[in-house]
Amino acid sequence: MAPRHPRAGSKDSSVARAAREALEEDRFRSDRTTSLVLRGPAPAEARVIAQASGRLSGMAPALACARIGGLRVVRRLRDGSRLRRGTVVLVLRGDARRMLGVERTVLNYLMHLSGIATATAEAVGRVRSAPHPPQIWATRKTTPGLRDLEKEAVVHGGGHPHRRDLSDAVLLKGNHLAIVPLGLALARLRSPRGRAPRIEVEVRNVRETIAVARAGVSRLLIDNATPARAREIVGALRRAGLRSGRWIELSGGLTPENVRAYAGVGADALSLGALTHSAAALPFHMQVRPTHRA
Repeated sequence: MAPRHPRAGSKDSSVARAAREALEEDRFRSDRTTSLVLRGPAPAEARVIAQASGRLSGMAPALACARIGGLRVVRRLRDGSRLRRGTVVLVLRGDARRMLGVERTVLNYLMHLSGIATATAEAVGRVRSAPHPPQIWATRKTTPGLRDLEKEAVVHGGGHPHRRDLSDAVLLKGNHLAIVPLGLALARLRSPRGRAPRIEVEVRNVRETIAVARAGVSRLLIDNATPARAREIVGALRRAGLRSGRWIELSGGLTPENVRAYAGVGADALSLGALTHSAAALPFHMQVRPTHRA
């Protein structure tokens, strides 16, 4: 029942396109300071170094930036690698002018995406001791234009990406059901025209949960519940003989800091918007040293 990972296929070209747009945003070919200080080619080596412990992500766009900048990759770590303060994640060689042009964009990608991977790894670690550890899922609460990279960062941290977009799966939420009653919505989804192979429905309390389960829905999203309320809802399903064969997801208000309280509730997955909208950046810096005196 695991959700699919971010789409492949044209991934390399889309990453390169995003990296080029990010570099152009920073006018990387028009660095006024560098063009005045360095009057000609300046052979150099750059080392990108982690300034805190965490989990690495963002290597694909960082490498794309380096290649667009005409730099040679000498050494690199893989996404998902565990980092300590002082870990060298990337070594580049080439013209120092080009290194300085791409520096900020390379670091921005690594800091942002490694922050997401690190927060995910922390959440995964905090639920691991539960008798039946729930999976940690991302949501669609992502930065516009960065969804695939951010969801991939969640995977690098040991989580799952969940729905990539609205076309990926059927999820009936409260706003749908405020317009179309549950029975009619399910009938339409199950019709030959709907042909929805997998339907998930958002529920908020015991009454809604039992009603949806009795309607034959096998995937339930319990939204905005405290650990005590979530435990009550799952317990009610068990007592009604409706828990077996159902996938239960908890969402709303979950963070890497509070997931441990939800780990033993009996859910199969915990989805955390905080992984992509609130993760703190993991700090990196770039050290540039001349290989020949400029």
